[in-house]
Amino acid sequence: MASLPRRGLFAGLAAAGTSLAASDPAGADAPPPPPAAEPWLTLSPSEAAFVTAAVATLIPADDLSASGADLGIGVYIDRQLAGAWGSGARYYRQGPHIAGKPELGPQSSLTPREQFRAGVAGASARVRQRFGKGLDELAEPEQIAALQDLETASPAFFNLLLTLTLEGLFADPIYGGNRGKAGWTLVGYPGLPATYRRDIALYRDRRYDKPARSIADFS
Repeated sequence: MASLPRRGLFAGLAAAGTSLAASDPAGADAPPPPPAAEPWLTLSPSEAAFVTAAVATLIPADDLSASGADLGIGVYIDRQLAGAWGSGARYYRQGPHIAGKPELGPQSSLTPREQFRAGVAGASARVRQRFGKGLDELAEPEQIAALQDLETASPAFFNLLLTLTLEGLFADPIYGGNRGKAGWTLVGYPGLPATYRRDIALYRDRRYDKPARSIADFS
């Protein structure tokens, strides 16, 4: 994570897309409005402040999209932690708990929610120890340096945070992130597959210029 090159990531994802390759971001809809205040379902105020600062650093605002915080990615993470995944509904968590190969999956009695909150606590303590302030209190260059440090010092937590951030950027907006379908616009994803199935032949080798459709558009 030498320079958090998220735009390079998006370029690679777009290049790997299908012939429904997408709309030009310059012609996309206006950026989403700032997110309305929503209650945090799981995260405490200090945890929410850390996560909000982290996703805003991983997905910074620029001429292509709003920041990860303004795209609702923190809300997405909070909702996932509050739901079935966060409670470990489909995880086997009884013993014995021994160190296993990575492909065997998590070997822990903790739920994903408990693991994430423990990771936030440890990361917050390290940031304060090394930078003298909470992540949300640092200037942008220091926030980037703090996340680079966490990537090296706490790779398991950093990778979980990064995975949830990317999920929030590209998941259907109904789950709290990807406000205004900004993540889909960046990579040219048309939305629910059933809505463009008949357009595949029509738009072959042409730019797909129809607006993306989400679950909420059919509610």
